[in-house]
This record gives sequence, structure tokens and C-alpha cells, in this order.
Amino acid sequence: MKNSHSLLSGVAVAMCLLFGSSAMAQTMSDSDFSASKTRVKADYKAGKKACDSQSGNAKDICQAEAKGKEVVALAELDNSHKPTIKTQLKVSVAKAEAAYDLAKQKCDDQSGNPKDVCVKEAKAALTAAKADADVQQKTSEAAEKTTDAKAKTNSEVKEVRADAAADKRAADLKVAEEKCDALASTAKNNCLKEAQAAFGKR
Repeated sequence: MKNSHSLLSGVAVAMCLLFGSSAMAQTMSDSDFSASKTRVKADYKAGKKACDSQSGNAKDICQAEAKGKEVVALAELDNSHKPTIKTQLKVSVAKAEAAYDLAKQKCDDQSGNPKDVCVKEAKAALTAAKADADVQQKTSEAAEKTTDAKAKTNSEVKEVRADAAADKRAADLKVAEEKCDALASTAKNNCLKEAQAAFGKR
């Protein structure tokens, strides 16, 4: 059985290498933006067509990778064209979603409980990335506001962080519970109790 943690770690590293760092800080002209957007779409079509030489899940993985490149590249273009807090966060979310879609396809190489665990872990990684993006957005908004408005926004940041932590725990709990399904009887019950103790509501 493949180690799903290793798989997701590999996917995360692959995404970093594949999609690179976040978009450039300097703005892009309208003409450059349009030309770059056309090029990204052309690259996607070429990448997807190259997948036709493969079959089965290998083809699905290839197509997910090609689509992920396009989605992330377009998000980075938007951020290069007219950078804002929102466009920066869209890049982060696009990378996370691309990594999730690719991981799901890689999970199809497995079956039964290992596959279920793999998918749950991929989903947990996506949930964590989106939760972190929400916290980052609120924190950035707080930094831009006047002193009078900061107190309220800082309170909102704390709430968002609490929600993000809860979302991560819930996702981790689903992963742990899925792993318990591979066990039987007393061992499974003990496993579920340990999962609730580690990741249950606090």
C-alpha cells in the first residue's frame, strides 16, 4: 500500500515546482495581459492534447495536471495585471485546488480504505489551505485599516482564526476516522475514541 502522507507531500512539492511562486508584484499592461492569457490557454490545449497518448488513470492525472497549470497561471496573471489582496489570495486558493484535484486522481491508483484515506487527506489539505487564506485575507485587511477600525477587524481576525482551526480539526478528524475504518471491533472503537480526543470539538 502506498503511504498517502508521502503521496500528498509529493503532490505539494510538485505543485510548488510546477506552479512556482506567487505572482509578480509589478503590474502588467493590458496588452501583455491579453497576450499572456492567450498563451496560457494555448499551453493548456497543447498539454491536454499531449495526454491523449496515455490511457486510464495516467491520462486523468495528466489532464488534471494540465488543467491545474492553466487555472494557477490565469490566477497569477490576474494578480500580475491588477494586484490586490483578493487576487493574491486567489492564487493561493487556485494552487490548493489544483493540488487537490491532482491528488484525487493519484488516489485512484489505490482502492478500498487506502483510497478513501488518500481522498480525505487531500480534502484536509485543501481545507487547511483555504482556511489559511481566509486568515491571511482578514489579517491583511486589518493592516490596511485606520486605528479606529482596527480593533473591530482584529476581533474578526480572531474569529476567522478560530473558525479556521475548527475547520482543520474537522477535516483531520475525518481523515482519522477513515483510517479507523480499516480496523475491526475493539481496535476500531479505540481508534475512533482516540480520533475524537485528538481532533474533536474544543
